[in-house]
Amino acid sequence: MKQKDLKNLATLSVAKIISDDSNFSEHPFKHLYIDNFFNKEFADALLDSFPKLDNKELWDISNDPEIEVKMRSKWQSEFDIPDTVIDAIRVLNSSLFLKSVSEKFDIPKLMPDPYFTGGGLNVTVSGGLLDVHVDGNYHDASGLNRRINAILYLNPGWQKGWGGEFGLYDETGDKLIKKIAPIHNRLVIFDTNDKSFHGLPDPLNFPEGHARRSIILYYYTKDERPTDQVTVDKPHSALWKKKGGLDKRGNKTRNFS
Repeated sequence: MKQKDLKNLATLSVAKIISDDSNFSEHPFKHLYIDNFFNKEFADALLDSFPKLDNKELWDISNDPEIEVKMRSKWQSEFDIPDTVIDAIRVLNSSLFLKSVSEKFDIPKLMPDPYFTGGGLNVTVSGGLLDVHVDGNYHDASGLNRRINAILYLNPGWQKGWGGEFGLYDETGDKLIKKIAPIHNRLVIFDTNDKSFHGLPDPLNFPEGHARRSIILYYYTKDERPTDQVTVDKPHSALWKKKGGLDKRGNKTRNFS
C-alpha cells in the first residue's frame, strides 16, 4: 500500500478509538471493542494473507489440552510478516494508534514490540482452547512493563454455536463477566495486568474448513503498572487458572535480565 494511502487508513481507523465510547467499559477491567475497524476490502485482504496452516515451519504450535491448544506465527521481525498484513501492523504499531490508545486508556507513552514477543498471527481450530489466565508482565529485551493487548479478529461468517468468544473474568478468574464475539474486522483492546483474567476455556466447535483467526499485538511502558493492578511484583510469564496461578513450568516468577 502506498505511504499516503496507508496514512489515510491509519487516520480513519484510529479516529474510531477516540470517538467510540459505546463499547468502552472499565468492568471487569478496561476494554474496548470496535467493529469494522478497517475498511472491508482491507480486512478481507488480511484474511487472505494468512499463511496456510499445513506449513508447519511458519507456526509455533501449542498443544497442551489443559491450558493452550493453538497456533502462533513465528515472527522474529517485520521482515517475516506477509504482504498486506505488514500494512496492518504498521497501523497498529504507529504513533497515531499508540497515542489514541494511550488517551483512551489513560496509559501514556505506550511502546510497541519490534521483536513480536508472543504477538503475531493466531489460529485456533476446532477443539482448541485457551485457559483463563493473566498475561506475562515484562518484556525481556527492554525491561518494559506490559500494559495493553490488541486483538483484530478475522472470522467472516462466525456463528455463536462455533464458540471462541473472548471471555473477560473477575479479578480472581473464577467468574465469567462478559463475552465478546470474535467477528470479522472487530478490534478488541484491553488493559492487561495481574487481575485482568481472560481466555476461552471451552473447546472451539468451528466447522470443518474454518478456524478462529486473529492478529495480536502487545504494548508496553517504561512506567510500572499501578500498584492496585499488581499481585506478583517480579517478572512472570502467563499465569493459568488450571495451574493454580502458576506458569506452564509450575513457577510463579521467572528469571529476567
